[in-house]
Amino acid sequence: MEENLMSGLMQKSMDLINLLNNQLSVVLLFVLLGSGVFFTLRTKFVQFNFKNMWSAFQEGFTDSDNTSKKISPFEAFAVTTASRVGTGNLAGVALALTLGGPGAIFWMWLTALLGGSLAFVESTLAQVYKTKDDSQKVSSHFIGGPAYYIQKGLGSKGLGNVFAILLVFVFGLSFNAVQANTISQAVSNNFNVPLLFSAVALSALTALFVFKGLRSIAKASTIIVPIMAILYLLLCLFVIGKNIARLPEVMELIFTNAFGLREAGVGTLMGTITIGVKRGLFSNEAGMGSAPNAAASACTSHPVKQGFIQAFGVFFDTILICSATAFLILFSGVDFTDINNSGIVLTQAALNTFFGDFGSLFLTICIFLLAFSSVLGNYFYAQNSLSFLSKKPTIHLVFKVSVVIAVFAGSMSSLPFVWSVADLLMTLLALINLYAIFRLQKVLVATLADYRKQKASNADPVFKKENFTEYGKFDAW
Repeated sequence: MEENLMSGLMQKSMDLINLLNNQLSVVLLFVLLGSGVFFTLRTKFVQFNFKNMWSAFQEGFTDSDNTSKKISPFEAFAVTTASRVGTGNLAGVALALTLGGPGAIFWMWLTALLGGSLAFVESTLAQVYKTKDDSQKVSSHFIGGPAYYIQKGLGSKGLGNVFAILLVFVFGLSFNAVQANTISQAVSNNFNVPLLFSAVALSALTALFVFKGLRSIAKASTIIVPIMAILYLLLCLFVIGKNIARLPEVMELIFTNAFGLREAGVGTLMGTITIGVKRGLFSNEAGMGSAPNAAASACTSHPVKQGFIQAFGVFFDTILICSATAFLILFSGVDFTDINNSGIVLTQAALNTFFGDFGSLFLTICIFLLAFSSVLGNYFYAQNSLSFLSKKPTIHLVFKVSVVIAVFAGSMSSLPFVWSVADLLMTLLALINLYAIFRLQKVLVATLADYRKQKASNADPVFKKENFTEYGKFDAW
């Protein structure tokens, strides 16, 4: 009797959450794309300034120092890329093809092109309003993100707290449970490893990095992410090269399906757009307010430099990695409309078409390393937001243990209810963050103008807080 009552309550809760998700996803669609267009125009197409983007990226890479305790611009980029490049690029793209057809890929691209401006804005603001992290006892260690610029820029500690709490739950617990589930299922299916064994091993590995601190996560990300991402790209480029003659045909399929001119998949035109935008957001996180938590930790001479680096991260994630997965599947000829063989199974089938059993083995290794790096990146974000809420060691210890438990629980079960809640809270995170950066646009524009003025005189831009006193106090500069 009680079991049936609990089951009924759970189902009603799921139905309510799914209803809210469906309603808010449409709101997010228009707000996200509208914000992308607004900031693209407001910043004069800053995300397409590849010369400055590449210059900032190179400088960020050369500033890396293995002996330093600071987090370099490249390491901050690696952490955000670790969180971005994961199951969303391998399974999420495949799911988008199944539910929305090839046209969903076009809307993923558009989300990324416009989202580059959002990534630039939120990461630049995170740098402007970052603060020194005294708990690390390192003068060059910084923390920041939306919670910080909401409090310091908008003067709203309460809204900052709400954002931080949501982010801690979504990234620290829920998303990490989902990533852990993907890893354990992939290992179990390909190597017949019991889920319990995977859960214990993954939890232990997570605990190793979590208890060693954020610096170890940044270092691990600079190794795992570039190697696996490049290897995966090379594999997909090999497939594209072998099928280059079919590229016009595949591109035509994507564009015609994007506008409902040719139906493919199981979704309507509105469904195609919604799925493409949501998968794009889940993949590159632009505008969600997650990446700024790592971007703020970087030591750099001017906030705009980290903004450019993070805008580059969006292109790297969606335009390169996600496109590679899409082309891999579309060139393979596998049936992407079969809902029973969607997600990672579809990507695996596509790889097997070209590489046989090696495809399954390589994908399993890819999933393990990229999804695990996402666990580390997600924890980095959540830990940063938790520092905004409290610096008490006991609370941080409890949180670290909770993350390890979430990884263990996620490895053993799919936790659909937790995932549905996280999907809803992710939308709320994005809406709060987009509201905040819209309110802080004057600070952003002034900072960008300062950078451009210095760059025009062939100087290496340096941020001087005395030139921005009208916008508040910037204690980290």
